[in-house]
Amino acid sequence: MMMDILMYLFETYIHSDAELQVNQDELEDELLRAGFDQKDIYKALVWLEELAALQQGELDSAISVSGATSTRIYTAREMDRLDLECRGFLMFLEQVSVLTTETREMVIDRVMGLETDEFELEDLKWIVLMVLFNVPGNENAYTLMEELLYTKEQGILH
Repeated sequence: MMMDILMYLFETYIHSDAELQVNQDELEDELLRAGFDQKDIYKALVWLEELAALQQGELDSAISVSGATSTRIYTAREMDRLDLECRGFLMFLEQVSVLTTETREMVIDRVMGLETDEFELEDLKWIVLMVLFNVPGNENAYTLMEELLYTKEQGILH
């Protein structure tokens, strides 16, 4: 599954501070050896390229940023993917300043870019971490999100 590959890559290369300058062919070989399907590997790598493009502002036309007082209205397709719990979690993250309207839209874009039938709150949390990690200037938000995910005192999020 594509989400499993993304989580594997995030934990192996990004979160562990491992060497990031990896040849794409070597990366594909490693993922194949780890037991992932070639088709899912390709989809995951394309997903990561699109995340990088968002971060660099190449897809800005796809993401419209609204004012701080506006309310996000989800499309039917977005509501199919993001259940009420996920949408509530996104709103909570905005309220505690982990997400801005821009990073929220990037998260939603990347959630919608996943080719999966199953999506749940735990997957959303990983997507939020990946987006925050890849967008410069969000180091504090990333750290707070990490704390929200990994601190046992935050029972509401586990």
